[in-house]
Amino acid sequence: MTRVESEQFLEEVPEWTLSDDGVWIERRFPFDDFAKAQAFVNKVGDLAEEEGHHPDITFGWGYAKVIFYTHKIKGLHENDFIMAAKVDQFA
Repeated sequence: MTRVESEQFLEEVPEWTLSDDGVWIERRFPFDDFAKAQAFVNKVGDLAEEEGHHPDITFGWGYAKVIFYTHKIKGLHENDFIMAAKVDQFA
């Protein structure tokens, strides 16, 4: 996917950002405490298993960060943006 195509898809998930090299999208989600961040991460993990499309996730007290890219092609695919939109529903 070209950078221009990625930027067009980003219009559908405006809180996500495109990496400088255009290889992935990411979003940081704030939470009031560790337990809420962990619960969110568990929901994202369950979705990833259901869809067979797995993000990179980091989290700690008060935050979770989710990164999507398609490992097989080492870049972005339309499915990454679809998954980002689905994850947005948990926020």
